[in-house]
Amino acid sequence: MRFRPLLALVLALCLTLVTACSGGDKALDRSNTTYDDIVNTGRANDCPTLPDSARGTISLDPSARYQLREICLHPSEVFVKGEPTNKRQEAQFVPAKILTRYTSSLDQVYGDLKLNDDELTFTELGGIDFQPVTVLLPGGEEVPFTFSSKELVATATGNAFTTSTDFSGPYRAPSYRTSNFLDPKGRGLTTGYSSAVGLVPAGDDEKLRKETIKQYVDGTGTMSFSITKIDSETGEFAGVFSATQPSDTDMGTKAAVDVKITGELYGRLEKA
Repeated sequence: MRFRPLLALVLALCLTLVTACSGGDKALDRSNTTYDDIVNTGRANDCPTLPDSARGTISLDPSARYQLREICLHPSEVFVKGEPTNKRQEAQFVPAKILTRYTSSLDQVYGDLKLNDDELTFTELGGIDFQPVTVLLPGGEEVPFTFSSKELVATATGNAFTTSTDFSGPYRAPSYRTSNFLDPKGRGLTTGYSSAVGLVPAGDDEKLRKETIKQYVDGTGTMSFSITKIDSETGEFAGVFSATQPSDTDMGTKAAVDVKITGELYGRLEKA
């Protein structure tokens, strides 16, 4: 019995030494990660990280061509703009819970980076650049949207890649539903019934007409990301991003609401 306090003290000392010697975050080496290491763990949704000591600068040559590659955008928080309870108040963003499991991140996004005088322009070209996401509001309402970076054209001031570089620009948010989607009444954009069975005589009703005539509605969002960490030897960079875009309209049958997404950013700067 008298050895228990001593044993507890030794265990506490060992845990302290392990924690102190563990060091900061290191970049995730995906080349050494197998499928069995990440299956059903959610790690595939995480972006690589850089240590806090990565505070370098990458000089850019105006005559050279560059690309940003392996861009990863991992949403950590989602807010939905809701209607105020008082008409005198303005609509505010309400925090929502992400229901989509392990598939909310954009990854392997790439595009051209051009330097023109003192302005940097990033043009997105492809990658895993969209993900269907559904979030849950505190009141129980579910809001679907397509988180995207498609056709992003973001600009930043400066002639070098530094930890003070901030990009911002518009992008396209695709429709959550595709043309082959059928609603519960069997109506769709390119397939299905032209009107719900049993409701043909009421086809002139405005609400039913809106439900029947499906549309593929794209949205436009605005994304910004701030570079906070740079490894000048490898070209890796990390930071945070923020995006605001419309939600799903259920193929034009309901009004969209604004959705704000924030999270972690990772990528690599390379010569093209």
